[in-house]
Amino acid sequence: MQNKWIVGVDLGGTTTKLAFISMVGEIVHKWEINTDNSNEGKNITINIAKSIDQKLDELDMNKQKLLGIGMGAPGPVNYTTGVILNTVNLGWQDNFPLRDLLGAETSLPVFIDNDANCAALGEMWKGAGNGAKDLVCVTLGTGIGGGVITNGEIVQGVNGAGGEIGHITAIPIGGAACNCGKTGCIETIASATGIVRLANAELIKEDTRGELKEIYTQLGVITAKNVIDCARKGDPLASEVMAKVSFYLGLVLAGIANTLNPEKVVLGGGVSRAGEILLNQVKEKFDHFAFSAVRKSTKIALATLGNDAGVIGAAWLVKSRLLKE
Repeated sequence: MQNKWIVGVDLGGTTTKLAFISMVGEIVHKWEINTDNSNEGKNITINIAKSIDQKLDELDMNKQKLLGIGMGAPGPVNYTTGVILNTVNLGWQDNFPLRDLLGAETSLPVFIDNDANCAALGEMWKGAGNGAKDLVCVTLGTGIGGGVITNGEIVQGVNGAGGEIGHITAIPIGGAACNCGKTGCIETIASATGIVRLANAELIKEDTRGELKEIYTQLGVITAKNVIDCARKGDPLASEVMAKVSFYLGLVLAGIANTLNPEKVVLGGGVSRAGEILLNQVKEKFDHFAFSAVRKSTKIALATLGNDAGVIGAAWLVKSRLLKE
């Protein structure tokens, strides 16, 4: 069994990442295909199966080399049945039987979980988690995803929606509207979208000055990367935005840690590339809001696997499940 490969799949609305991964979590070969969400997403599993077969042919390997397929998919997942409860951008109807359809297409064991959960498992296994069995992973991207691991197992929740960290309410009154239908979610503040929203609210004021204002005046738009880069250079407005982001993110992470007392909290996603300018401020606010015993025992770190976290964590689903049987 040690010579087997696992197929890790990170399913996205535009692109699907795939990889053959060894039993010790090393990527042997990785590639991407477009996600075809036309025709109610009926081609998605077919295309994944075809792509796996084609890649095996290219590498002069047969399917006996594969132990199984693990997949991270967007949205809440029933981990036991492999059913996707609902999705926004894949074209599928609610309660889509992803595991069974992909298993039928590939004739391999298939295990499905939420994509943020898979990223958390990947960081636990081979990334910043460094083997920690109690871990919280927060992905700061266009939105905010999260995965909670206790004693090496993902917290699924009663309906597969455990770890929806992005929708923790950070501002209970007067917060911005979130795509989930609530207001004041941490996603409206600390995501890339939230950072731009905060910056835009200041940039429209006539008395603002600085490099970020110049970019906004020239281009008419700014990105989260613009805000982060300008904050690194000491731009007052950008620095103020990042301080606000760090305040609320530190507050929310402290609340999570006060409840779970994880060994590590790992920050991933595009916004985490801000690096120390984000991490140091978040740590400061975390320490302010965390219970003393939690503050001393829970460490905050930046993710290290980047875009590979999802496929590696998906492979862990297969290894951990099949080794238990």
